[in-house]
Amino acid sequence: MEQRTFGDTDLVTSAIGFGTWEMSTTMYGDIDVDDASRAVNAAIDAGITLMDTAEVYGPYHSERLLAKALGERRDEIVLVTKVGFRWEPKDPNADPVLTDNKGNDGTHDNIIKCAEGCLQRLETDCIDLLLMHWPDHDTPIAETIGAFEELKQAGKIRHYGVSNYSVAMMEEANRHGKIATNQVGYHLYDQRMDAEVLPWCGANGVGFMGYGTLGFGLLTGAFSEETTFPEDDWRSDGNMFGVPQFQGEPLQNAVRATRRLAEFADGYGKSVAQLAIAWALGNPAVTVSLVGMRNERELAENIAAADWRLSDDERATIAAILEEEGVPSHLDTPQLLGNPRRRRPAD
Repeated sequence: MEQRTFGDTDLVTSAIGFGTWEMSTTMYGDIDVDDASRAVNAAIDAGITLMDTAEVYGPYHSERLLAKALGERRDEIVLVTKVGFRWEPKDPNADPVLTDNKGNDGTHDNIIKCAEGCLQRLETDCIDLLLMHWPDHDTPIAETIGAFEELKQAGKIRHYGVSNYSVAMMEEANRHGKIATNQVGYHLYDQRMDAEVLPWCGANGVGFMGYGTLGFGLLTGAFSEETTFPEDDWRSDGNMFGVPQFQGEPLQNAVRATRRLAEFADGYGKSVAQLAIAWALGNPAVTVSLVGMRNERELAENIAAADWRLSDDERATIAAILEEEGVPSHLDTPQLLGNPRRRRPAD
C-alpha cells in the first residue's frame, strides 16, 4: 500500500484510510457490526494504517466498536477521531442521541471534555490525530486551537487538525498553532475543493483527507433512479453536504453517469468504485482518501484500486462523461464549509 505524509509533519499513513461513519449504526442504514469488525482487522493485514472515526458517529457507537475491533492492534494504525459538538442528553445516565446535539462547540472546555471522552471510548492513552469536526462560528478559532495545543503538550494527542474549514479558517488556525490536515468531502461528483482548499493545503504543508470518496454510495454502482433511503439514513434528505444528489433529477443524472463510468472502468478490468478511488488519489495534494468498508469483500475491492494510476487522457474522458450526463464538478457551487445548520445556540 502506498504511504503518504501529512504535509510537513512526521505523520505517515496509507493512501487509503478506513472510514468508520458506517459503523455509527444509526446514521447510515443497516450494517453487520461483526462483518465490519472483521474488515477492520483485514484492512490492517492488507496495509491500511489509518482508521478514522468521530464522537458524533452514533454518537459514540463507532468509537467503541472500533476500539473493540482493534483490540491489541491499536499501535499498528494511525487513529483519527473528531470532536467539537456540545451534547446535552435528556437522561444524564444514558448515551446521547443525535437530538441531544446542541451544535458546534469549539470552546476550550468543551474540546478538552470531548477529547477525554474519546480517549476513554477508544481505550487509548493518546490519539494520533484529533480534528475539530466542524467550525464553530461563535468561538474564536484561537480558543479552539489553544485547546488542541494544550492536549498536545499534555501528550494526549500527537497531532491535530480541522475538518470542513475554508482557506480563511485554516489561515487563522495556523496563526495560533500548526494544523496537520483538513478533512473535507472530495469525490468525482463533488470537486469543489479543487478551487481553493486543495491548492492551499498543498502549498502550505497541510495534509488533506478526502471523505465521501465513493460519493456516499453513488460511485459504487448500487443505486438506480428509483433508489430511496430509510429515515435513519442521512441521505434520505439528500442535501447534508450541499450537493443534492440523492433526490430527483440530480440522482438520475448521477446514476446514468455512474453506469457509463462503470463501463469505462470495466475496460481496464476494474470496478467503478476502484475508478473513484484512483481518481481521488490521483490528486497529489490528497494525503488520504477515506473509504467505508463494511465487509472483507468491499475491502478487497478498495485495496485493488490503490495502484491504479489514471492518465491525463483517462481523467479527461471521465470529466467528459460527467459533463455529458449533467453532473457538474460543483466548482461554481459555494463551498459548504462551516455547516451553518449546526450553529451553537446562545447560552
